[in-house]
Amino acid sequence: MPAPQDPFNARATISTPLGDRAIYRLDALPDVDTLPYSIKVLLESVLRNVDGHVVTEDDVKALASYSKEHVGQTEIPFTPGRVVLQDFTGVPAVVDLAAMREGMKRMTGDARNASKVNPLVPCDLVIDHSVQVDAFANGMALQVNAEKEFERNMERYQFLKWGQQAFNNFRVVPPATGIVHQVNLEYLAKVVWEGTKGPSDQATKGSDPSMARSLDGSVPCLYPDSLVGTDSHTTMINGLGVVGWGVGGIEAEAVMLGQPIYMLIPEVVGFKLLGNLPEGATATDLVLRVTEVLREHGVVGKFVEFYGPGLADMPLANRATIANMAPEYGATMGFFPVDDQTLKYMHLTGRDESLISTVEQYCKEQGLWREDARQCRYTETLELDMSTVEPSLAGPKRPQDRISLGAMRDQWRQDLSVTFGKPNGSGDSTPQRMTAEGGAPGSAAATATATLETDPGADGVEVDYEGNTFALKHGAVVIAAITSCTNTSNPQVMLAAGLVAKKAAALGLTRKPWVKTSLAPGSKVVTEYLNKAELLDDLESCGFYLVGYGCTTCIGNSGPLPPPISQAINENDLVATSVLSGNRNFEGRISPDVKANYLASPPLVVAYALAGTVDIDLSNDPIGQDQNGNDVFLKDIWPTQDEVLDVVAKCVTREQFQTQYADVFKGSDEWQAVASSTGDLYDWQPESTYVQEPPFFVDLQADVAPIQPINGARCLVKVGHSVTTDHISPAGAIKADSPAGRFLTASGVERAMFNSYGSRRGNDRVMVRGTFANIRVRNQLAPGTEGGYTKFMGEAHGLESVGVSDTDYPFIFDAACAYGVCQTSDPDINADPNGTPLVVLAGKDYGMGSSRDWAAKGTYLLGIRAVIAESFERIHRSNLVGMGVLPLVFKEGQTPDTLGLTGDETFDITIDDNIKPRQTVNVTATKPDGTQVAFETTCRIDTAVEVDYYRNGGILHTVLRKMAQS
Repeated sequence: MPAPQDPFNARATISTPLGDRAIYRLDALPDVDTLPYSIKVLLESVLRNVDGHVVTEDDVKALASYSKEHVGQTEIPFTPGRVVLQDFTGVPAVVDLAAMREGMKRMTGDARNASKVNPLVPCDLVIDHSVQVDAFANGMALQVNAEKEFERNMERYQFLKWGQQAFNNFRVVPPATGIVHQVNLEYLAKVVWEGTKGPSDQATKGSDPSMARSLDGSVPCLYPDSLVGTDSHTTMINGLGVVGWGVGGIEAEAVMLGQPIYMLIPEVVGFKLLGNLPEGATATDLVLRVTEVLREHGVVGKFVEFYGPGLADMPLANRATIANMAPEYGATMGFFPVDDQTLKYMHLTGRDESLISTVEQYCKEQGLWREDARQCRYTETLELDMSTVEPSLAGPKRPQDRISLGAMRDQWRQDLSVTFGKPNGSGDSTPQRMTAEGGAPGSAAATATATLETDPGADGVEVDYEGNTFALKHGAVVIAAITSCTNTSNPQVMLAAGLVAKKAAALGLTRKPWVKTSLAPGSKVVTEYLNKAELLDDLESCGFYLVGYGCTTCIGNSGPLPPPISQAINENDLVATSVLSGNRNFEGRISPDVKANYLASPPLVVAYALAGTVDIDLSNDPIGQDQNGNDVFLKDIWPTQDEVLDVVAKCVTREQFQTQYADVFKGSDEWQAVASSTGDLYDWQPESTYVQEPPFFVDLQADVAPIQPINGARCLVKVGHSVTTDHISPAGAIKADSPAGRFLTASGVERAMFNSYGSRRGNDRVMVRGTFANIRVRNQLAPGTEGGYTKFMGEAHGLESVGVSDTDYPFIFDAACAYGVCQTSDPDINADPNGTPLVVLAGKDYGMGSSRDWAAKGTYLLGIRAVIAESFERIHRSNLVGMGVLPLVFKEGQTPDTLGLTGDETFDITIDDNIKPRQTVNVTATKPDGTQVAFETTCRIDTAVEVDYYRNGGILHTVLRKMAQS
């Protein structure tokens, strides 16, 4: 990497409480004071990293002249200061680094060179996605779930412990510590970082990467904390005034290895907040309203920056709650500038006082300190009077579909009829006449029509469970979970939940027997202040026992429902519900038994566990009866704001954070007992079903071969609009009769130990088999099927060659193997150099959704050389290029249908080594009868840097070759 420069004479030295520090002054540039605060952070990054090659003076000038007229047209390289990972997405990133070390050894012939492969920026991985709610509503739940977590994930944990000792700049926060975003908010983030100018220094193993000094021996440089994360809710850190967002794993790995993120200068929408929350409303209610407003306005791909007088008294935890749900309202970020509330939170959470004072000094010096008098140059503005916010839920399938608490029963009945196709039950809604739901994910039509047939869910299905007999009806709350980073970082809503439980318990109320209740705090500090407030016993009396520290129900780790309840749901097609304090409620995500999922504040989660149904108006109907048979209403057990604030003031202390984070990397006895290999190279285990060396770099040569045309390609997948990375990437449960399930069974893995695709992301053998295997994938080449089938158009008996009997529609994985182009580390599957290249035909917004690295990796390993779509989602397009897959876009007005493409054709794509960004690429499709359809496409390799990535076969291939040559 060329040496950084200072063409704008911006470098200066200031005296701070940390000592003398260098800064790159933004006021060295003209007219930057009124830039949005988030744009100033991007500007500081390019200013500090100018080298004349990767970052140029023109990049600085483009950002400094930010205006509404020029956003979305100019691309700039952004160099984040660090990377955070969770274990689902982090394990494959570390696997790739380990594989790059093997590649380095092979390319140079010297194993000692393997250690050159290291993260060049600080990287923290928090193990938080592996705990599942198997046990609940009893005092042994935490221990049982922890034991099962280690039993299921031991191989992954052994691998991560190896990585912790093998790589520089890489730390692992052990299991049972907390959710990655809450740990980031409470501990990892510094708001202002100190180190070298850019990612050019390497810390030693185990050192604090924030304390790196400049290579030339000069004083360290201060710069705004910034990051990318491999989880979409990385944006939670925006509440602390830190720029960061979620990216695909491939992009994150590139940042880890010193590469910038190339991004178009974004629009920044200013969101003005006025007033204060009224009595009875919570931060959760506020974020659901904000999500509704921003989704309606449209902020996809934009920054949202909050400002206005309403911020002056808004606790930072409330800001983090709003920032967390940026993916739900569609924004890249939901940013809150640094101010006094930031400093208060840093003090509360135990940050060093010298750092806190330096944050204030630096941000005021750089114009990064929030000032209401500053009129920022936003591209658009919105505003919300927070006094209008009311208690709400969101659902039954999307987080932006807000429902006021008073309208919940009526909306539920409408959704039961219109969305779920059930008779509109308007009968008795009391908890004594309850029902539940069912069906596998995706089994209900999106706009089903109500039937006139007898519906067992209307009157209830009798269920016997743990000595209780009850009628399970439509609308039964079978999962009530206090979970997810959205709310568990917020002491006000967590303590409010405890106070609701306390008042309910005093009146003799508890959860209904069909409700699976769980309490999964985002950090151990939450347990500390709930204990200090003497509220844990009350939560337990209502069924909310501690089940683990991590991302549970919101990510789909809700665990199985009790068999009698699950059986009643599925045998009677009941529409059961969940109420969770999460951020995601998409169909099929929370539980395969639950069709309707509602987001709500933690105190409302407790309330619905007590009620046991969503078919109730909690504003007016009794939630239950006390010991004397008297009606109890929600208002009787709901705490006032003063009550909540009083408990927060008395029970949330700085010492709790200092104590819990004092040895955050040490972990439990179980974690310390995990044995792992040591050394620079990982000791791959051939029989492992969790971690394998992927084939990405196995045959990588030092010299780059020229780009060649793609000839004679066959279509493997043809899909319509809005196919998401959830459709493409392996996620969720592994079906026993799927290619991945068959592989695990053949490998001796019992069905109960299949775990999930997410937990097996470190094994390409499982993941390639699960690519395009989502139960909702509707491949137009295999009409009438769902779940990853295709039409094989190769040579006769080709399927037999890979052990598959003749079938009209084989699995996509089996077909790719029969075409001879599927690659895995599985020694039984070998790609044929003369195999048939494959393509995907797709509609609009291909690859939208969560930023899943395996959506691109699996595509590449299946042998797909090009994806031709009407349009791409930003991150997936970038990840395809990052894996050496060619993204092409049909010209305006053309689609597969207008061109008459059925997918039965063979495709010739005319590209060569002179390919240019966004150039026109000619494609010829030859039909089975020999007729040809010639059409033009636009190459969505968007920059010269991406051309280099594609020529090398991917971004990691590019970096590895450069490292081998250094």
